[in-house]
Amino acid sequence: MASYQVFEQSIQVNASATSVEQCFTDLTLMHRWLNPALRCEALGTWSTELDSKSRFVIQVPLVHPALISTVVEREPGLVVWQFSGFFEGRDRWECQPNEQGTRLVNRFEFKIPNPVVRFGFNTFAARWTQQDMHAQLRRLKRVAEEVYRLTGRL
Repeated sequence: MASYQVFEQSIQVNASATSVEQCFTDLTLMHRWLNPALRCEALGTWSTELDSKSRFVIQVPLVHPALISTVVEREPGLVVWQFSGFFEGRDRWECQPNEQGTRLVNRFEFKIPNPVVRFGFNTFAARWTQQDMHAQLRRLKRVAEEVYRLTGRL
């Protein structure tokens, strides 16, 4: 039985929690910082309200593995997606306001039930995935700070 792995990263963003949250709840803004190899699409109408569903598809040659995600926790500044597919787990995005703006914490908790896929991921993709998560946070930071400057939202 596969155990859960956890990748958690955070970044300081010089913007309000509202601007930061908008970057992971507005699909158009999400597409500005998500890895281009990852496509996010609504199943129905796009929303981050409880029980809303979406699909994340990894664009790799020959195959397009997908995760079906459901919003299982939702509060101001917090969205938790639970997903299933070739991975199972949760992706938590949380804004923590502070004096400098907002600390954004992303916690990706997952297991890979298939032992062959798990071995391949751990051998070839785990390090890349962690690096990509950090790169996404840096891109999200740039988008959030731009949104904050343009809207003047507090």
